[in-house]
Amino acid sequence: MVATSWPGVDPEWSRIVHTSSTSAVDVPGTTHRWHILDNGPQLARRGLTPAGTLLCVHGNPTWSYLWRTLLAAGSDAARPWRVIAVDQLDMGFSERTGTFRRLQDRVNDLGDLTDVLGLDGPVITVGHDWGGVISLGWALAHRDKLAGVVLTNTAVHQPSGSSIPAALQLALHPAVHRWGTTTTDAFLKVTHSLAHPPLRADVRMAYMAPYLDAFHRSGVGNFVADIPSDESHPSFSALHDIAEGLRELKVPALMLWGPKDPIFSDRYLKDLVERLPHADVHRFEGAGHLVAEDRDIATPLFQWLAGRHERAGGPEHDSLSSGKPREEGFRPFWDSVEVLASGTASPETAVAEMGRDGKISRSLSWHQLHRNILELQEGLRRSGVGSGTRVSLMVPPGVDLTVTLYACLRLGAVVVVADAGLGARGLSRAVKGATPDVVIGIEKALAAASLLGWPGRRFSVRDLPAGRRRMLRVETSLDALARQGATSADRSQPDAADADAPAAVLFTSGSTGPAKGVLYTHRQLTAMRDTVGGTFNIGAGSRLVAGFAPFALLGPALGAVSVTPDMDVTAPGTLTAEALADAAAAIDATVVFAAPAALRNVVATGDALTGRAHEALGKVGLLLSAGAPVPEPLLVRVQKLLPHASLRTPYGMTEALPVTDISLEQIQAAAADAATGNCLGAGNGVCVGTAVQGASLAVIPLDADGKASGSSPVTEAAVTGEILVSAPHVKEAYDRLWITQQDSVNPPGWHRTGDVGHFDAEGRLWVEGRLVHVITAPDAVVTPVGAEQAIEQLKSVRLAAVVGVGPGGTQAVAAVVETVPPARKAGPAAPQLAASIRRAALGAGVQVSAVLEVPAQPTDIRHNAKIDRTRLARWANRVLAGGRPGKP
Repeated sequence: MVATSWPGVDPEWSRIVHTSSTSAVDVPGTTHRWHILDNGPQLARRGLTPAGTLLCVHGNPTWSYLWRTLLAAGSDAARPWRVIAVDQLDMGFSERTGTFRRLQDRVNDLGDLTDVLGLDGPVITVGHDWGGVISLGWALAHRDKLAGVVLTNTAVHQPSGSSIPAALQLALHPAVHRWGTTTTDAFLKVTHSLAHPPLRADVRMAYMAPYLDAFHRSGVGNFVADIPSDESHPSFSALHDIAEGLRELKVPALMLWGPKDPIFSDRYLKDLVERLPHADVHRFEGAGHLVAEDRDIATPLFQWLAGRHERAGGPEHDSLSSGKPREEGFRPFWDSVEVLASGTASPETAVAEMGRDGKISRSLSWHQLHRNILELQEGLRRSGVGSGTRVSLMVPPGVDLTVTLYACLRLGAVVVVADAGLGARGLSRAVKGATPDVVIGIEKALAAASLLGWPGRRFSVRDLPAGRRRMLRVETSLDALARQGATSADRSQPDAADADAPAAVLFTSGSTGPAKGVLYTHRQLTAMRDTVGGTFNIGAGSRLVAGFAPFALLGPALGAVSVTPDMDVTAPGTLTAEALADAAAAIDATVVFAAPAALRNVVATGDALTGRAHEALGKVGLLLSAGAPVPEPLLVRVQKLLPHASLRTPYGMTEALPVTDISLEQIQAAAADAATGNCLGAGNGVCVGTAVQGASLAVIPLDADGKASGSSPVTEAAVTGEILVSAPHVKEAYDRLWITQQDSVNPPGWHRTGDVGHFDAEGRLWVEGRLVHVITAPDAVVTPVGAEQAIEQLKSVRLAAVVGVGPGGTQAVAAVVETVPPARKAGPAAPQLAASIRRAALGAGVQVSAVLEVPAQPTDIRHNAKIDRTRLARWANRVLAGGRPGKP
């Protein structure tokens, strides 16, 4: 039987090919019948010359059907590629040979087939599951034809200290193996159940078609039995040779991965990346083992083919090895710490933490900070942490985190920062995706690591009792490492900082989807330091109250004395006016950084302040607040608590912090321009000011469908589009999100922020919302923020969100509000409230069709301010379609 009628398969692709076997398992002269899907003859008939060949190898228990989307994409006349998807012998619709074929036999078999097909270069191998290993074996044996390798969930090596996946252990068990893989179709059904979302019935039938009885499932069982579970296995040597051979393979590589895979988890991706460090990697959040079914892999794969590196060994992130000139006098991130530690400021406080009694509970001078960094650095080095080691930091902001961060950076380690503000699920997803080599954390974080199965060696902050240490699998502590470093007779210094080496992976807030890891090099971290210092005049002599974790870490690099107030930094709204004043008084603060949610609570608790507290806050000369829009009325109230401070609300993001800057006075001037209409483009959104030092801004105009599909940046006034930024401190790349990275750098040299906005005639930028939240009404494209601001002017409304309801292009506008006082339950708003909201929105040029109210808006955990409009839109659609309101 030949597959010619399965969904997604063109009958013309199906072919039968006969080969002469060179495998040792066969008698000389043995021939085999292969079934393949091959669009080559079809391309030739259409007069199309392919750019090369994709040689696609399935795993167990699938068949060539897995690659049907690549065959279809390769048949496109605009970008023709010959795609050959094989059914391995004993699998799919190929011959059942009656022999047990091991890994090396299968590599030889594939070579026999490509010889008959007359494949010449360039060839890109594509593999999945154990087909990935076989495709790599072919690649290593045919380097003269090889142009690249593509891998989806597979493995070439079992990481040390871990056993093979539980599902495979079960399938290998003598009591289960034959029954589960051959006698019954259980192994196939279990594999098919790993699809996210579930396979359609006709697709599931197509996958089952070659394996309808035990005879045709013989290869399925043999494939499982050939998994090398230890060094005694007959195929272990062949697998080892392939695994080690990858280290010398310098052709371009692409890895498309489903992290929700119970078989080939991220630890196998980590192993492959270590062997092919130049590979481009994309992890599809939510996708699993059958990633080619779960997601569209054809589009990114062919995008990669179109732009793959001309030279061998192109780096994962193009600019990491792009030959950027190394400036003379490059100042590493930690330079200010060394300078102040060796100068007259040496005995002065550098970092401090506040206790609940309103006093400093712990502090280090510049000299002590530098010494502690060096001692921990040496202890970490002796423990095996070095250049390129990924270290996940699960330590609250303060002295310990500061010392650890700077010690890791000096070693060339890559710090991974994903805070608890992501929530347990988001935090776990982030840590697993980053695959750290080491997790350094407080006891609570290490308990989570044990419970949730985070990868990496584990170091505690403090010394733990032996029993607790064993239970959490903790190797050592920062205290112990520092002691070792302090007693080292030969405290070696690291090599000079490589400006273009990876330095940090910082995770976004996750407020508009799964949190993304943002990769920074040392050059970009120092550019961020210099931009913040230059724009806001923060440097040696400044005294900073850091109510936001990133600034707590940036303070020492700026040369500023830094104190962490008594608050839960993962919940900004826990900062009180008293805690802020205590921290300011403790160091005679000149600068305060606090998130908008923190400012709301500071204002709400400000009446309890004493005269001494007011005196301390009166010495503050600069307040910075970022992370979400800060309403002008809130700033006015803050100004009363900090009467001598310049209130600045820089706009930025994890990928580029900061981007613009604006003061309260400038906000008020922009509002006046918007009210009078004297300035073209003033209004409709949040005015975030002008570009910071060294940054450039532009927009890509929105299309009628609410997208920004163009590639020509513009800066004209009153043109709404996706905001672009170019600056030395913009991120290097999204970590292991190659597709996302490619989308974010079009046009080249710019970062697409995902925000929409416009310039006014004065060159000020107005942010109108997120691109994904743009509403496409029948006759207009509506951005949400302008109407939301107008609605929030009503005394009865605390927070407003404007969302689209219905199909794109015909959406109606719905307003979802959190009222004052809060509504008791979610649902349609009372007629009087709804009428006032409609009038307010209409004044901003937006016609609201429906008004709903909720007891509390769903906001992100990190900032307590970014409303999840996507979630609200789904809820509003359900409610307005007649569903029960429930909780949004």
